[in-house]
Amino acid sequence: MGRLVINNDRLTPEKAENIIKVCPFGAISYVDNKLDISSACKICKICVRRGEGVIEFIEDEITLDKSLWKGICVYADCAAGKIHRVTYELIGKAHELAKVTGHPVYALLIGCGTQENAQTLLRYGVDKVFVYDNPEFKDFRIEPYTAAFCDFIEKYKPSSVLVGATNLGRQLAPRVAARRRAGLTADCTVLEMKENTDLVQIRPAFGGNIMAQIISPNTRPQFCTARYKVFNEPKPVDNPTGEIVRMETTPDMLASSVEVLSSTVKPTDIDISEADIIVAIGRGAANESMRESAKELADLLGGVVACTRPLAEENIFDAKHQIGLSGRTVKPKLIICLGISGAVQFTAGMKSSDCIIAINTDANAPIFDVAHYCVVGDVSKIVPKWIEIIKEAQ
Repeated sequence: MGRLVINNDRLTPEKAENIIKVCPFGAISYVDNKLDISSACKICKICVRRGEGVIEFIEDEITLDKSLWKGICVYADCAAGKIHRVTYELIGKAHELAKVTGHPVYALLIGCGTQENAQTLLRYGVDKVFVYDNPEFKDFRIEPYTAAFCDFIEKYKPSSVLVGATNLGRQLAPRVAARRRAGLTADCTVLEMKENTDLVQIRPAFGGNIMAQIISPNTRPQFCTARYKVFNEPKPVDNPTGEIVRMETTPDMLASSVEVLSSTVKPTDIDISEADIIVAIGRGAANESMRESAKELADLLGGVVACTRPLAEENIFDAKHQIGLSGRTVKPKLIICLGISGAVQFTAGMKSSDCIIAINTDANAPIFDVAHYCVVGDVSKIVPKWIEIIKEAQ
């Protein structure tokens, strides 16, 4: 961490004018012959590089003994007694990261009646499963879950903590990170580990136009969240060698201002993240006739229909059907892209699919850069022909 320091003794009106101009966030003002930096500052340091010594960036002196922090912990996202599959994907990634540092891989499980889930986590190769089991953990309440999470961190000091970017994880991870006064990188798409245990957290930024590499060298633990279907899920083993560690719960840990009176199971909806076959529609196939053809094609193949961001914004499709950075990440066995140009925001959410077929009239469309099979042509003519061929083959 660090801070900007203004040397007003080196300031002149001309320098002040130049510094104000170079700030891309409009965070610098000049009042009463003094510069002032507002909270709009993102510490991009442009003013430092071009300020002729008027503004300096001072690194805070932080003494962190990284050797005291050991292990890569995966939070086991568990709702209604069922572990979310993003947990297994993160365990697989944790094993890859642990090979660099030689650290153990942990899983943290908070809930009620956790014995079966703890055994399942062991089958995915974790060295230790730390379990907080109490009837008060049956329903998710942010205060007790945060207290248990922080208790584990204080006692075992994991170097890195990986959390799934689910509805539960997106609530819990920031709260725990804030309480620990540590940073958190959300929706990571790539994770790498340095030999000094610094976790390189890579995620799209500025609308997907750049990939930001973020590290937290001066704080521990290092927190990040990752979406479902970003990493590969490992295969479970039949004879696990890990250990289950039962953690103590205290009355203070269970205190909460929230009381759960009842809970209702929400009706299940189509989850495109779970689909093995997807027919995705873009602007080039957005008319009603093509949407009906896409639905028929998806039904014949046993798949679901998805869309790009513009179609969700125009309320042609529900946002739950959107693929991309601001939608869902998918990794089906087959995805057919109809009339989709292939913007970075879309391809980031589906490029890991096993087989990608793209149809577009533009032979230079970016979607063809990630597609395995490229068809240059009119979707309104090609898709009906495919439907006809599939029907004849059935």
